[in-house]
Amino acid sequence: MSKWETVRLGDVCTKDSSNIAQKDIENNNGSYGIYGASGYIKDVNFYHQDKPYIAVIKDGAGIGRTMLLPEKTSVIGTMQYLIPNNSIYVKYLYYAITHMNLAKYFTGATIPHIYFKDYQKEQLSLPPLEIQKQIAENLDKVTRTIELCNAILKKLDLLVKARFVEMFGDIIHCPKYKMIKLTDISEVGSSKRIYANEYVEAGIPFYRSKEIRELGNGLKPSVELFISKEKYELIKAKYGIPKVGDILIAAIGATIGYTWVVDTEEPFYYKDGNLIILYIRDNINPIYLNHAVRIIINEFKNTSAFGSAQLALTIEKIQKIKISYPNLILQNQFADFVTQTDKTKSKVKQTLEKAETLKKALMQKYFG
Repeated sequence: MSKWETVRLGDVCTKDSSNIAQKDIENNNGSYGIYGASGYIKDVNFYHQDKPYIAVIKDGAGIGRTMLLPEKTSVIGTMQYLIPNNSIYVKYLYYAITHMNLAKYFTGATIPHIYFKDYQKEQLSLPPLEIQKQIAENLDKVTRTIELCNAILKKLDLLVKARFVEMFGDIIHCPKYKMIKLTDISEVGSSKRIYANEYVEAGIPFYRSKEIRELGNGLKPSVELFISKEKYELIKAKYGIPKVGDILIAAIGATIGYTWVVDTEEPFYYKDGNLIILYIRDNINPIYLNHAVRIIINEFKNTSAFGSAQLALTIEKIQKIKISYPNLILQNQFADFVTQTDKTKSKVKQTLEKAETLKKALMQKYFG
């Protein structure tokens, strides 16, 4: 990109401010969109920008994140406008700014801020307008693929949830089938304590809540901790290890309620306190149980049944859960549906991964 002129961000756009608070628009209705840090808020009867522009979060959580917004819209005061001049195409500017990581310019301890006077010094290549438009079009194509894949994955998740309700009803408030104790179909337990000084550089993966969330979402776990093979074999011989079909449940913090049905015989172990295990018996389908347990835990979370200061699951709390218990034929039918849906999701995720890799490569090529 060295053949093109290098300019500063402040050379190709100007900033504009907003003094609109969200409370100021509560009773204002119209046909012009207004946006905040989380995206679209509502339609109001005014607008501040009559051409497409870039909006940047300048205060609070998410500082530096950007949005490409259409003409005849506005933003609230936690954001600022970046208005492109005639030398730069607005979509090209958007992708360039996205690549800059403006969050690194933050100041302030309690409420972080970024200021245009600081980040306007960022540099970018400025090809001719026609080339800018072609670059933006190339990035738009791969971005649309990413958005489409994510939309399909969300719809597939909703499809599974809808199928569950169709087959089993509202298992919390109006169950269609008899209720049994969770302990009638599984044994609830935890792992043996592993101390920090027992971690090793490489060996048997040691999972925490973060890895269980990733595995439960069909992702490769970002393993950071390991135990030795000798320690693993000792635990395996003395206490046993999770088997295929058992369910691990994140038990504390932000990941509480995420689950993973063990689907591999590859060795791993897991952290006590962070995770609870359901050792599954033969009279329950683990895929059905996994979905039922997720629904129940989410309901309990929403009603603060596990406490408000620090959400936490314990073995005692899990043991008190009652489960709707349809016959195994129905459970297996649902599990088959989930398995087929997961195969489709896997293909979509492969496409998504390729598209994300391509976008990163293109962003690096165009913006350095």
